[in-house]
Amino acid sequence: MSMQDPIADMLTRIRNAQMAKLMDVECVASKVKVAIAEVLKREGYIERIDLVEENGRKKLCLGLRYHNGRPVIQELKRVSRPSLRRYSRAKEIPSVRNGYGVAIVSTVKGVLTDREARSANLGGEILATVF
Repeated sequence: MSMQDPIADMLTRIRNAQMAKLMDVECVASKVKVAIAEVLKREGYIERIDLVEENGRKKLCLGLRYHNGRPVIQELKRVSRPSLRRYSRAKEIPSVRNGYGVAIVSTVKGVLTDREARSANLGGEILATVF
Protein backbone atom coordinates (compact mmCIF):
# COMPACT_ATOMS: atom_id res chain seq x y z
CA MET A 1 0.00 0.00 0.00
CA SER A 2 1.34 3.42 -0.90
CA MET A 3 1.90 6.12 1.68
CA GLN A 4 -0.51 9.05 1.33
CA ASP A 5 1.46 11.69 3.26
CA PRO A 6 5.21 11.01 3.60
CA ILE A 7 5.89 14.27 5.47
CA ALA A 8 3.29 13.42 8.13
CA ASP A 9 4.88 9.98 8.39
CA MET A 10 8.29 11.57 9.07
CA LEU A 11 6.85 13.90 11.73
CA THR A 12 4.99 11.01 13.39
CA ARG A 13 8.18 8.93 13.46
CA ILE A 14 9.98 11.80 15.21
CA ARG A 15 7.16 12.19 17.78
CA ASN A 16 7.04 8.44 18.46
CA ALA A 17 10.83 8.15 18.79
CA GLN A 18 10.89 10.99 21.30
CA MET A 19 8.11 9.43 23.37
CA ALA A 20 10.16 6.21 23.43
CA LYS A 21 13.28 8.29 24.32
CA LEU A 22 15.23 6.99 21.31
CA MET A 23 18.39 8.80 20.21
CA ASP A 24 17.92 8.22 16.46
CA VAL A 25 15.03 7.90 14.04
CA GLU A 26 15.06 6.65 10.44
CA CYS A 27 12.75 7.35 7.54
CA VAL A 28 12.83 7.13 3.76
CA ALA A 29 14.66 10.14 2.32
CA SER A 30 13.32 12.68 -0.14
CA LYS A 31 14.36 16.22 -1.05
CA VAL A 32 11.54 17.80 0.95
CA LYS A 33 12.20 15.65 4.03
CA VAL A 34 15.91 16.54 3.93
CA ALA A 35 15.02 20.24 3.63
CA ILE A 36 12.66 19.97 6.61
CA ALA A 37 15.34 18.17 8.61
CA GLU A 38 17.85 20.92 7.77
CA VAL A 39 15.41 23.55 9.07
CA LEU A 40 14.94 21.53 12.28
CA LYS A 41 18.72 21.26 12.71
CA ARG A 42 19.28 24.95 11.95
CA GLU A 43 16.71 25.87 14.62
CA GLY A 44 18.29 23.50 17.19
CA TYR A 45 15.53 20.88 17.40
CA ILE A 46 17.68 17.94 16.20
CA GLU A 47 21.39 17.22 16.54
CA ARG A 48 22.42 15.65 13.26
CA ILE A 49 21.27 14.54 9.82
CA ASP A 50 22.74 11.48 8.10
CA LEU A 51 21.86 10.23 4.63
CA VAL A 52 22.49 6.47 4.43
CA GLU A 53 22.04 4.27 1.38
CA GLU A 54 20.87 0.70 2.03
CA ASN A 55 19.96 -1.73 -0.76
CA GLY A 56 19.81 1.10 -3.30
CA ARG A 57 17.39 3.19 -1.20
CA LYS A 58 18.31 6.34 0.66
CA LYS A 59 17.39 6.62 4.32
CA LEU A 60 17.36 9.73 6.45
CA CYS A 61 18.74 9.23 9.97
CA LEU A 62 18.01 12.03 12.43
CA GLY A 63 19.73 12.42 15.79
CA LEU A 64 17.14 13.64 18.28
CA ARG A 65 17.99 16.22 20.90
CA TYR A 66 17.09 16.07 24.60
CA HIS A 67 17.56 18.58 27.41
CA ASN A 68 17.65 17.24 31.00
CA GLY A 69 16.12 13.99 29.78
CA ARG A 70 13.16 15.71 28.10
CA PRO A 71 12.75 16.06 24.33
CA VAL A 72 13.50 19.50 22.90
CA ILE A 73 10.53 19.20 20.54
CA GLN A 74 7.39 19.51 22.65
CA GLU A 75 4.90 19.79 19.81
CA LEU A 76 5.21 18.83 16.15
CA LYS A 77 2.13 19.26 13.93
CA ARG A 78 1.43 18.86 10.24
CA VAL A 79 -0.50 21.90 9.00
CA SER A 80 -0.93 21.46 5.25
CA ARG A 81 -2.15 18.02 4.20
CA PRO A 82 -2.60 16.44 0.77
CA SER A 83 -6.37 16.69 1.21
CA LEU A 84 -6.29 20.29 2.46
CA ARG A 85 -3.38 22.48 1.47
CA ARG A 86 -2.65 25.60 3.54
CA TYR A 87 -1.06 28.52 1.74
CA SER A 88 -0.25 31.90 3.19
CA ARG A 89 1.12 35.23 2.02
CA ALA A 90 4.31 36.53 3.59
CA LYS A 91 2.58 38.97 5.92
CA GLU A 92 -0.07 36.42 6.92
CA ILE A 93 2.25 33.57 7.95
CA PRO A 94 1.22 32.70 11.51
CA SER A 95 3.67 32.92 14.38
CA VAL A 96 3.84 29.78 16.50
CA ARG A 97 3.41 30.29 20.23
CA ASN A 98 4.10 34.04 20.01
CA GLY A 99 7.40 33.49 18.21
CA TYR A 100 8.77 30.79 20.52
CA GLY A 101 7.99 28.08 17.98
CA VAL A 102 8.70 27.75 14.28
CA ALA A 103 6.46 27.31 11.25
CA ILE A 104 8.11 25.44 8.38
CA VAL A 105 7.14 27.01 5.05
CA SER A 106 7.76 25.72 1.54
CA THR A 107 8.52 28.72 -0.70
CA VAL A 108 9.89 29.24 -4.19
CA LYS A 109 13.33 29.74 -2.59
CA GLY A 110 13.14 26.41 -0.73
CA VAL A 111 11.95 25.29 2.69
CA LEU A 112 12.32 28.13 5.20
CA THR A 113 11.22 29.06 8.70
CA ASP A 114 8.39 31.54 9.19
CA ARG A 115 10.85 34.28 10.20
CA GLU A 116 13.06 33.72 7.15
CA ALA A 117 10.03 33.70 4.82
CA ARG A 118 8.65 36.92 6.32
CA SER A 119 12.01 38.72 6.08
CA ALA A 120 12.42 37.61 2.44
CA ASN A 121 8.78 38.62 1.77
CA LEU A 122 7.93 35.12 0.51
CA GLY A 123 4.68 33.28 1.04
CA GLY A 124 4.07 29.61 0.46
CA GLU A 125 2.67 26.37 1.80
CA ILE A 126 2.83 25.99 5.58
CA LEU A 127 4.09 22.44 6.01
CA ALA A 128 4.35 22.07 9.80
CA THR A 129 4.71 23.85 13.12
CA VAL A 130 7.29 23.02 15.79
CA PHE A 131 7.45 24.08 19.42
